[in-house]
Order: sequence, then C-alpha cells, then structure tokens
Amino acid sequence: MSDVKKSLATSFGDVAYSEQGAGRPALFVHGVFHNSHLWDPLVERLKPMRRCIALDLMTHGDTRTASDQDVSFAAQAEMLSAFCEGLGLDRVDLVANDSGSGIAQIFAARHPARLASLTLTNGDVHDNWPPANFERTRQSAAAGQLVPALKRMLDDLEFARAAFASGYEHPERLTLERFRESLGPLLASEQRAHDLLRFFAAMNNRDTVAVEPLLRTLQAPTLIVWGTADIFFDVRWAYWLKDTIPGCRKVVELDGAKLFFPEERPDALADAIRAHWEA
Repeated sequence: MSDVKKSLATSFGDVAYSEQGAGRPALFVHGVFHNSHLWDPLVERLKPMRRCIALDLMTHGDTRTASDQDVSFAAQAEMLSAFCEGLGLDRVDLVANDSGSGIAQIFAARHPARLASLTLTNGDVHDNWPPANFERTRQSAAAGQLVPALKRMLDDLEFARAAFASGYEHPERLTLERFRESLGPLLASEQRAHDLLRFFAAMNNRDTVAVEPLLRTLQAPTLIVWGTADIFFDVRWAYWLKDTIPGCRKVVELDGAKLFFPEERPDALADAIRAHWEA
C-alpha cells in the first residue's frame, strides 16, 4: 500500500487513512501500537473486491487530535461513525483486530445501520480486557517506562522482536523498518508519546460490557476469525461472540496463529473474508 495517506477533518480531529480499490467500502480498524499499515498485506488481496479504507485510530499513526480529546474505546467508536459520515460511507464491511475489535463491537452495536457486514479477529471482547498478559505493559506505561522502551525498539531490532514475540507467530521475520512504520508515529513528538499514554489510561472494559444488550440484537452478517495460539485472547471469546451476536454465521479457527495474524496470515484471512462477503 502507498505510504501516502489522506486526512479527513472530523469533530474528533484529523483522521488519517489510506485507501485502495473501488466499489463497496470496507473499513479496517487496527489495535494498540499499530496503524493502518497492519492491514497492508490483507488489503493487497482484497482490493479487487472492495474500496479498502484503513484508518489510524486516535493517538495512533498519523491521526491528530486535541490534547484533551476523549480517546476511550467508546469515543473511538463514535470517531468511526463521524469518519463514515465525513467520507459519505453509507454501509461498510467492517474488519477489525485487537483493540480495534473492541472498538468495532461498540460501533456495530450503536450504529448497526452502517454495517453491511462485520469481521472480528482476536481482540478485546466484553470483560476479557485488558488481558492479564498485557498488565506488565500497562504498568510500564503508568511508571513512565514504556516510551523509553519503545524508543529503544526503533534502533534495536532484537529487543523489538523479543518485546513483540507474544503477538507474532514469527517475530524473527519482522524488520526494523516495520517497527519504525508502526512505532515511529507514536514517538514523533512529546505530545504524541503523551497521547499514547492517554490511550492506555482510558482503557476500561465497561465500554464493551455496556453494549452487550445491543450486540444481542445485532443482525449484521458477522464472521469471527480467531488465532488459537493467542496468549492474550483465548479462543473461547470467539464463541462468546458467536453465541451473543445473532447475525454471526461462523467461527474460523486458525491453528497456531497469534494476535497479529492479519499481518502474518493474510491469505487465510482473505479467503475467509471473501467467502463471507460473497455469501
């Protein structure tokens, strides 16, 4: 995908995004520490079918927000709505991962008319987050140690690979360029680093718990694709979603895949999504 991003002015700030392809819009939502580039391999495979739009969440990538902007999951979901309104996107095929999956559930629950379909991958669900295995990272952020560690990752490849090994099946394949692509924007200025810490401080599963009753009425065609080797989000949550969302058609398990499998296993995910969209 091209490194050239566009920007849309919204009441939540200037939301950065990339797009490729044509036709019905598909919107891709990443999670913490990432940005729209997480989806590059998947978009490359799906752009013949859709107008693929991958945005940067507030406090991530090239999106810019006010220093006092609410960046909670609930606010991020409303930002998605404002983004769709601003781009004139009537109904979208929504695809999400990690924190983005939690945000997507809130968006879907509160704005079901904007959904043509929903695809959720490993991520935050109901009260399963912040996950226990992420607590060390949260404590590091609270203690002021996270930003220095992230800065070190921009120059120390082995340190970066070790830090992200829990999220990737093959961290040895990650390059320094890839880390700079995802982490660099988070550290571009003191304000940007502070914004990331605000994202951590705003983490609260009350936002996803609150929409459970609405999820139980969601009829949008829904696909769940879940990596089984994720230490953060157990596969049982895939089936919680299936049992909760009436529109859920199936769960696809990817044996041995970890949290960020949309980047590592784009062929498997693309195959599942194509079948979902075509159905």
